[in-house]
Amino acid sequence: MLKRIDVAEVQLGMFIHKLDGNWLKHPFWRTKFLLTDEQILADLRASDVDGVYIDVEKGEDVGARSGEPARRRPLISGDSGGSGISIVDRARLDRLHAQPISRPPMGNAVAFDPRSTTPLSVAREVGHAKAVVAKASRVLAGVFEQARLGKAISKGQVEPVIEDLFASIQRNPHAFNGLMRIRRENTSLYAHGLAVSALMIALGRQMGLPPDHVKEAGMAGLLMDVGMGHLPIDVSTILDDLSDAEREIVQTHTTLGYEFLNMGGELSEEVARVCLEHHERFDGSGYPNQLVGDEIGLFGRMAAICDVYDSMTSDRPHRPRIDPNAALAIMRGMEGQFDEDLLDQFIESVGVYPIGSVVRLTNGRLALVVDQNVDDYTRPRVWSFYDIGSRRVIKPEDLDLRLCKGRVEIVCSDDAAGFEIENFPAIREMVFNSACKALH
Repeated sequence: MLKRIDVAEVQLGMFIHKLDGNWLKHPFWRTKFLLTDEQILADLRASDVDGVYIDVEKGEDVGARSGEPARRRPLISGDSGGSGISIVDRARLDRLHAQPISRPPMGNAVAFDPRSTTPLSVAREVGHAKAVVAKASRVLAGVFEQARLGKAISKGQVEPVIEDLFASIQRNPHAFNGLMRIRRENTSLYAHGLAVSALMIALGRQMGLPPDHVKEAGMAGLLMDVGMGHLPIDVSTILDDLSDAEREIVQTHTTLGYEFLNMGGELSEEVARVCLEHHERFDGSGYPNQLVGDEIGLFGRMAAICDVYDSMTSDRPHRPRIDPNAALAIMRGMEGQFDEDLLDQFIESVGVYPIGSVVRLTNGRLALVVDQNVDDYTRPRVWSFYDIGSRRVIKPEDLDLRLCKGRVEIVCSDDAAGFEIENFPAIREMVFNSACKALH
């Protein structure tokens, strides 16, 4: 029997038959399921769903909310005189009572080890990556604030963040960086450092650097912009069209950061040097010292690539983000500015079509890249969400292009902004989160 209830009345153990409301209002594409996950319950309650239809024959009824016994689907059927239970069903019931009760898992029965490096799919790792972002953001907000006030950064403060990032990227090299491309709120200084740190770790891993060197690279990316907090101007107001005087001031963040990290004495010269070198360019066109080629340290050359990529693919107060695939194409066109061998390795580490990219398909749809196929980065897993012909958002379709065998292929990367899709950032985030839940 179906019953419509308010979202606030939904409880674990209920069988969700239907979500009442437009599919754009909620993050679920699968609407018939037994609700056993506390995170899914929280997501449902936080959504804009108008109401929920539950099937009380397959799961809990609302009676459990007020302390009444929950009504469940009958375990037995048939009739045998006044007892109402057949002999066969009585035997089944006796066997059932003799067995231990098996209940659905309530949340995570076994605590997850955040330092585990056991490989996971993107869908499974994204949830852990979100926890890393939340934890790291709390730590880094305090670290960057104390740095702004002139208090030295200790290695012990930031090492746990690096260890968590390193473990996440070992479990899946694409999940964390894909999450940072999808997130709508990614504009703070420490969020940029966190994203660059993850990209540095993924690049170092792709290059085959020893684990200790990979973690050092991540530390360097995390702290490379710490000098911004020592500028005599508000960096949140900085735009592209700076005056010459403003530009000279902003460029001093490289030397200020280098001097500040050396002052603490706990961080290596290689980490501090990246503060100084991440704006240097391979052809000598960078600053502050116009270094050329291998005069720039390895971590500095890596950071130049990771810094530009994250800046391009993140929203800024003065401009919207660029699609990840388009950003890679632009960087390819910046001839001479990057170490070409490292740029090739970087593209290999994020994928030809990085997670979060919007692509146009041969079936006339726009799709979001939600996972990589490590055997063929040109054919990622995508979820289509927009019909180009009718110019409307559609219910997403899961397509693993590697398995489509040519029936559906990528035509090119595309810019969703050109289609004037209303509230596209929210749709992009919702499609990605829903894909992860469906593929978990």
